[in-house]
Amino acid sequence: MCAIVGVYGSENAAKNAYYALFAMQHRGQESSGISTANGSKIHLVKKRGLVTDVFDEQSFDALKGRCAIGHNRYATAGNDSLFDAQPVFARYKLGEISVAHNGNLVNKNEVRNRLITRGAIFQTGMDTENIVHLIAKSQEDALINRIKDMLKKIEGAYCLAIQSRSKMFVIRDRFGIRPLSLGKLPDGGWIVASETCAFDLLGATFIRDVRPGEMLIFEEGCEPTSEQVFEPDYHPCAFEYIYFARPDSIIDGTNVYESRLVMGKRLAKEKPCDVDLVLPVPDSGVAAARGFAQGLGVPFEMAIVRNHYVGRTFIEPTQAIRNLKVKLKLSPISSLIKGKRIAIIDDSLVRGTTSRQIVKMLKEAGASEVHMRIAAPEIKYPCRYGIDTPTQTELISASQTPQEIAQKIGASSLGFLSIQGLVESLGSHRQYSLVSFDGNYFAGGSAESPGCNDLGT
Repeated sequence: MCAIVGVYGSENAAKNAYYALFAMQHRGQESSGISTANGSKIHLVKKRGLVTDVFDEQSFDALKGRCAIGHNRYATAGNDSLFDAQPVFARYKLGEISVAHNGNLVNKNEVRNRLITRGAIFQTGMDTENIVHLIAKSQEDALINRIKDMLKKIEGAYCLAIQSRSKMFVIRDRFGIRPLSLGKLPDGGWIVASETCAFDLLGATFIRDVRPGEMLIFEEGCEPTSEQVFEPDYHPCAFEYIYFARPDSIIDGTNVYESRLVMGKRLAKEKPCDVDLVLPVPDSGVAAARGFAQGLGVPFEMAIVRNHYVGRTFIEPTQAIRNLKVKLKLSPISSLIKGKRIAIIDDSLVRGTTSRQIVKMLKEAGASEVHMRIAAPEIKYPCRYGIDTPTQTELISASQTPQEIAQKIGASSLGFLSIQGLVESLGSHRQYSLVSFDGNYFAGGSAESPGCNDLGT
């Protein structure tokens, strides 16, 4: 998941990066970091915690320069420690370098073992460290050629912001699995970010999406130059539209909120139910629930209140914390629910833990029936491209039917959006990454590949 940002040619590069990361806090909560370059030196500040906890005025006093790259970490591998925070900084033959990475390298272990054999010393479990070592050990003379050399050796999903003391390089993998967009700041600087909601906060003008397989090169006194490093094989991640992205973001030309609205309408067509009221699981289920209610012609109510000071349970590291945080996070409005037949709409169902607690909560609030609908297909396979889904044995839909799951979570019924319904809701002109639903590991490997659940940033 993660968020990356790159700012170039801006007098307020560090602060612009900070606000961009603030806008993309939903993409990762474990740690945050920014590195800046002033032409002669790279400066770095990174810590565990939220963006507002990591940076203060003293941080910005240290972060000088017209180029900045930043990162919010969503951990799918490594430990929750400062060593695993990004950007990753290193000194090497050509000087200094800093790297921010969003995605998963599916050949991480093979590359790491080869590097260790050649004498590399690793400090973290992140695949991002592979990237730094590959650049440092390349025999090419120029940094741009070392980056190209590195790209030939890695496979999987990645968006990269690489910073030298005077230049910035931005790369999106040939599959375009994770989103990345280019914008122009009001002060004339350039910005690249995982989501366009970062542009909105800064008043930046959206220019275009970074193309799959493209590298953008930024240097002082020049317009950004583009080089198509790989032939595109476009597979954008459907989960960006289902869950990850902020609803006000536009990903590869598609508005996230409108996509979720269409998914909800399609879900109502495919899996209708006889209910009095439609409720969302806030916040990512809101748009789909509106669409579902519109599709059924049934009233919609925000009858579950979310405490926004509690983080997303899906990205918390332990099951015990997830269990507690569901109760801390969501609270029903009993007066709207009592005696009603309820349809509750969520964006996805992974282990079933959260769904079971939500159904129980609604029944305790007086609902006579609780019908759960999921605005995504059944998750049957672990992802290896940057989503922290558990092993296949932990995925409830991998071994149980919707009817069996409904009984287990205490719901009157359970229905999922079909894969075809999802694709048609998003626009069938694209070939999406649907690995969690159909098991098509197009970038190599399978659900049972060694290490497929611990390859991550």
